[in-house]
Amino acid sequence: MYLCLTKYRLRNFMLQTLKTYFGYDSFRPLQEEIIHHLLNRKDALVLMPTGGGKSICYQLPALLNEGTTVVVSPLISLMKDQVESLCANGIAAGALNSNNDETTNAALRRACMEGKLKLLYISPEKLLAEINYLLRDMHISLFAIDEAHCISQWGHDFRPEYTQMGILHQQFPEVPIVALTATADKITREDIIQQLHLEKPKIFISSFDRPNLSLTVKRGYQQKEKSKAILDFINRHSGESGILYCMSRSKTETVAQMLQKQGIKAGIYHAGLSAARRDQAQDDFIHDRTQVVCATIAFGMGIDKSNVRWVIHYNLPKSIESFYQEIGRSGRDGLPSDTLLFYSLSDLILLTKFATESRQQNINIEKLQRMQQYAESDICRRRILLSYFGENTTQDCGNCDVCKNPPQRFDGTIIVQKALSGIVRTEQKIGTSMLVDILRGTLSSEVAERGYHHLKTFGAGREVPARDWQDYLLQMLQLGYFEIAYNENNHLKITASGSDVLFGRASAQLVVIHREEASEVKRGRKRKPSIPVQELPLGLPHTESEELFEALRQLRKRLADQEALPAYIVLSDKVLHLLSTSRPTTLEAFGNISGIGEYKKKKYGKEFIELISKYY
Repeated sequence: MYLCLTKYRLRNFMLQTLKTYFGYDSFRPLQEEIIHHLLNRKDALVLMPTGGGKSICYQLPALLNEGTTVVVSPLISLMKDQVESLCANGIAAGALNSNNDETTNAALRRACMEGKLKLLYISPEKLLAEINYLLRDMHISLFAIDEAHCISQWGHDFRPEYTQMGILHQQFPEVPIVALTATADKITREDIIQQLHLEKPKIFISSFDRPNLSLTVKRGYQQKEKSKAILDFINRHSGESGILYCMSRSKTETVAQMLQKQGIKAGIYHAGLSAARRDQAQDDFIHDRTQVVCATIAFGMGIDKSNVRWVIHYNLPKSIESFYQEIGRSGRDGLPSDTLLFYSLSDLILLTKFATESRQQNINIEKLQRMQQYAESDICRRRILLSYFGENTTQDCGNCDVCKNPPQRFDGTIIVQKALSGIVRTEQKIGTSMLVDILRGTLSSEVAERGYHHLKTFGAGREVPARDWQDYLLQMLQLGYFEIAYNENNHLKITASGSDVLFGRASAQLVVIHREEASEVKRGRKRKPSIPVQELPLGLPHTESEELFEALRQLRKRLADQEALPAYIVLSDKVLHLLSTSRPTTLEAFGNISGIGEYKKKKYGKEFIELISKYY
């Protein structure tokens, strides 16, 4: 269809469609090349970070091509979110799944056969059930396999239908396939290509840099310190949506209860809940009825919520892939968003145990070690993340805790000697918690039972707070002064370099610990969003009106409630900030705002313009 068009005319046609339906004047990096490739009916594998614009890569070809694009998606919630967003932009889309009643599914089948849908979302299971029936009666322009890493990660485990997706090229040899994912290492990429039988696919790898995300790690915090730090953090994000990830189901519940007691609307999401309760928790979060969702990693893949402003990890994630995908659920609209990771030795010990007992022991231990290196780093954290994904940068980011507060070191030889002495005097048969009790002079029942309170080291470090000892022990582990014997009940064992420090043959440099005091936290202000200049209409001298922004939020909420839609689907936070900065008072000017297409301009423009006019 497009071979007869010149490259210039095709590009204009693509840009016009992009503006009409999605409200954008230009493509993000790689989007245009990917769309060209798919319009030429060639297979592709696309890697883009969460929030990088993957969906446009198959949604725009769907609009430009004759026929229907079939999108294979792993979760009903993900399909629902995508379909709502497309319909809100005036694009005919639907999802065929088990949540629909038979009348709805019958109407969808009829629309597909009549060519009235541009995009059909379907699960792998439903796809296989319909491959010789509905799909045969449709004009299919493209297959898009969303969250394609599931083919590798889940297909060999509990969703065997993923391993059968290769049947698509057998049954529909003329239809191109694009596989899309936000996270896939080299092994996973090869597995995706092999299982889907992609024919000479071009691999597109976008930059994984998300400069709008701040990166902060807090080490050695125990439960009480974590709770206080979390409350302080959320208070700085008053009224802003966030996700708090925990390692265990029970921890999600205790953390949510802690937040609820402080008057924070928090929901719970984990695999142990019924499907109805999980759906309700997700729905409450998407529709802003709860501010926070406390969740295990089971939560998030179906979330396309653009105004998540922060993500906290209560525990260390098992890999950089998991971590990056989870923090990527914040700031999808490109506005400043904050991430916070808590890291403790107990996390490391437990995750190492899980990795050691897993079927892919070597790979999982290696992935965990890379995550550990990130958490313990004293160089720019973003450079570590980008390096992991094969990107190199020569500049520090300026938006991580290491860049903002470069580490200062001091001679910590005496501190290290006290800790190592404690290990030696207990015959290297204790773990970190017991060691801290001994150093702090805490007479716990176990210390008394073993007679450790008679040791010369007992109370030798009582002037150092327990949480600081946890931090120093992490540093000592990173520096190689002791090891953890995971096969001996996690006992600490001194290394040769540790012996050198203990017996005075070498000195030890430790990093100064900086704690954020409560008074500093209270003085901290919420960051104002930074709107890129190029996204503002030309010649705008205005600064943003916070009062107008809040009024726009209220109007958006009312319109969203009327349609039973999440507020961010009506207009994103980013669009509201642009409106409250540029303050358009004509329908044409309203439609020139980045992110507002023709459909939304006609549907919502009049009410927003009337409100904005009141602020002149």
